[in-house]
Parts: sequence; C-alpha cells; structure tokens
Amino acid sequence: MKQFIAQISLLVSDYDEAIRFYTRKLHFNLIEDTVLSDTKRWVRIAPPNSSECCLLLAKAATEEQLNKVGNQTGGRVFLFLYTDNFSRDYQNLLTQNVRIVREPSVETYGTVTVFADLYGNLWDLIEPSK
Repeated sequence: MKQFIAQISLLVSDYDEAIRFYTRKLHFNLIEDTVLSDTKRWVRIAPPNSSECCLLLAKAATEEQLNKVGNQTGGRVFLFLYTDNFSRDYQNLLTQNVRIVREPSVETYGTVTVFADLYGNLWDLIEPSK
C-alpha cells in the first residue's frame, strides 16, 4: 500500500493574485485551473519538478475563512520549500521583493531562511545538509 499527501489547501482572498504571486515570484507551475462555479475554481500549483504534493488554492468564502487568510497556523511557519540551490532561490526571493522574515542561517539540518507569501503565510526555504 502506498499513501502520500497529494494536496494542501491554502486559503487565498483572490485566485488570480495568488496564481500571479506563486507562478511569477516563486516560479511555481500552474498545474490546473478549472472553473467549478461562478465563485469556485479548482486551482493547483506546485514548485518546478514537484511530483506528488501540490497546493490547492482555496478562495476564502466565509468571514471565518477570510480571517484565516495568511494565518492558517497562528503565526508559525506553515510550509517548507526544499531546494537543491539555496543561493539561487534566496536571490530570487530578494529580486522578486518577497519579504524575508528571518535572514539565512546554517543549521544542523541545512541552510534556511523564513519568508512570507503575499498574504503573510510563513515559509521555510531549506537546502538540506548533504
């Protein structure tokens, strides 16, 4: 038996602005953008060469959901983006004016920085130690 997490829902306030941020600034791939109704779309994005897990952009539809956009984890790092080239991807964050929350550091598990997406969700960018 094989199991894996296929998607993680990420609350957004607008599909198109979220797609632009993730595809243009982080260079993620838009895997699917299917209209389901006048107010709902099935939008999946993933980092380049990612094969199993992707983000499902879910437009907030209620007041409670709107209040959670950008803070789905109560201010903790929410998502962990692994890379094979920290310098390249960190420089891209700077070039794209992505907000760096914690400057890069070398830890026992690898090189890491914390950045915020367009809504304020916190991400770790990590190049694991070899």
